[in-house]
Amino acid sequence: METYAVIQTGGKQYRVVQGDVLDVERLPGEAGDAIALDHVLAISDGKSLKTGTPNLDGATVKVEVLSQFRGPKLVAFKKKRRKGYTRKVGHRQALTKIKVVELVG
Repeated sequence: METYAVIQTGGKQYRVVQGDVLDVERLPGEAGDAIALDHVLAISDGKSLKTGTPNLDGATVKVEVLSQFRGPKLVAFKKKRRKGYTRKVGHRQALTKIKVVELVG
């Protein structure tokens, strides 16, 4: 088995291994910056699994920011038939592309 970690960022949980490239909700930093994510829920070295309650103390995942961008446009459309009511709202989420550099735990 490979070494992996379960992290939480932006209200979502991700299972990551070293070298993974992810699109997560906006994190502070510019392209090339290094960030340490300390909301690690679980980490495995391939033989044993350590879990936190809810976070694992002393465990971090070091990531590198590759770019800041906005996701695709999502459209929320509401309509009430025969009433002449329509509502259309668009949304583009601010995202960060990150690369997992190291799992420390």
